[in-house]
Amino acid sequence: MAIKNSNTSVTPTRKRFGILGLVFISVVINYLDRSNISVAAKALSDELDLNKVQLGLIFSAFGWTYASLQIPGGILVDKIKARFLYTIILILWSVATLLQGIVNSFSAIIGLRASIGAFEAPSFPINNAIATKWFPDEERASAIAAYTSGQYIGLAFLTPLLAYILAEMGWRGLFIVSGIIGIIWAIVWYIFYRDPENHKGVNQEELDHIQKGETPVKKESKPFNWGDLKYAFVYKKLWGLYLGQFCLGSTFIFFLTWFPTYLEEQKGIDLATSGLVGSIPFLGAFLGVIISGILSDRLIKRGISKEVARKAPVITGLFLSASIILANYTTSTEWTIGFLTLAFFGTGFASIAWVFVSEIAPKEHIGLVGGVFNLMGGLSAVVVPLVVGVLAKGGNFEPALLFIGVIAIIGFLAYIFLVGKVERIEIETKESLHL
Repeated sequence: MAIKNSNTSVTPTRKRFGILGLVFISVVINYLDRSNISVAAKALSDELDLNKVQLGLIFSAFGWTYASLQIPGGILVDKIKARFLYTIILILWSVATLLQGIVNSFSAIIGLRASIGAFEAPSFPINNAIATKWFPDEERASAIAAYTSGQYIGLAFLTPLLAYILAEMGWRGLFIVSGIIGIIWAIVWYIFYRDPENHKGVNQEELDHIQKGETPVKKESKPFNWGDLKYAFVYKKLWGLYLGQFCLGSTFIFFLTWFPTYLEEQKGIDLATSGLVGSIPFLGAFLGVIISGILSDRLIKRGISKEVARKAPVITGLFLSASIILANYTTSTEWTIGFLTLAFFGTGFASIAWVFVSEIAPKEHIGLVGGVFNLMGGLSAVVVPLVVGVLAKGGNFEPALLFIGVIAIIGFLAYIFLVGKVERIEIETKESLHL
C-alpha cells in the first residue's frame, strides 16, 4: 500500500460554495414572499375595494415588524444555530404567506403582512453571519454579492412567472403557491445546512482557508447583556452605515412594492406587458451587485485599500440610484425603463454594503450590529410605501420618484462624510467610545 507523502499539500475542499447556493435560494424565496403582494396589488385592491393609501398601508405592514424586530432578530442569530433558526422562520413566514390567499379582509391582510415581516426579521442577519463563518475576508464581498443577487435575479425571472400565476389562479392562488414553495424549502435547508466546523465534507485545509487573516475569537457562551446594545450605537461609522442602508433600501422598496402599479398607472403598461418589461430593471440590479462584489474583492486582492475597494462601489451605486428622477422627464417606455434600470443597477452596485457589517462590527456582536443595520434598511419598508401612497394619491407618481432620488443622494453623502476607515471595532479591552 502506498504511503502518503507528509509534504504533499492537500487541496482545500470547496463546500462553502454549496452553502452559498443554499443561502442564495433562501434569499430568492424570501423576496418571492415579500414581492408577490406588488404583483397581486391591483387584483387584490379591486376585489377588496382598497384605495392607494390603504394599499400603501398593506405594503408598509411588512416593514413595521421587520424593522422593529431587527435587533431581537440579530440577538437570536448570535445565540441560535443557523440550521435551526432559518428552518423555523422559513416555515412560519411561508405559512403566513399561504394564509393571505384565504382571508377576505383588509385587516387580515395587514396582520399577515406584519407576521411575514416578523418572521423574516432574522433572515439577513443570518445570511451575513453565515457569510462571515464560511468565507475569508478576501472572498466575503463576492459571497455577499452572490446571495444578495438572489433578491434581484429571482425577482427578474419570477416577475413574469408571478404574473402568469396571477392570470391563471388569481391573487389567492399566487399566495398559496408561494407559501407551499417556502415550506418545502425549509425542509431542504434543515437537511443540508451545517456550520463549517460541523460539516462532514469540509477538510481542515478549507477551515484554515476560511480563517485566513482573521484573529481567532475565544468561543465562550455568554448570556446576552442589555449593556451590549451600546456597541451598536456609539460609533459614528456605524451610524453612517445605518443611514446609508436606509437610503439604499428606499429605492429597493419602491421597486418591491409600487413599481408594477407605477408602470400600469403612470406609464400605461398593462400587467401582462409589465411582467416582462418590468423584469429588466431587476436584471440591471443583478448585474450591478455581481459586478460590484467581484470588483471589490479583486481590488482587495491587488492591495487596494478597503476605503476604496469597499466604499467606492457603494458611493457610486447610491449616486446612480438618484437617476430614477429622470423617468419623470420622458413619456417613452424605452427611456423610462432605461432610467429605471440605471437607477436599480446603482442600487445593486451598492448592495455589498453588508460587507461593512462583516468587517467593521465587533466580532462578538456581528449579529447584533447586523440586526441594527437591517433595522435601518427595514425602516425604509415602513416609510417609503406610505409616503409614495400619499404622494401618488392623485394618480401622479412624479413627486414620489423625486422623493426616492433625494433619499439616494442623502445616502451618498452619508458614506462620504460619516463612514471612516474600514477596520474592525475591537472591544476586548476597556475601550474609549467616541461619537
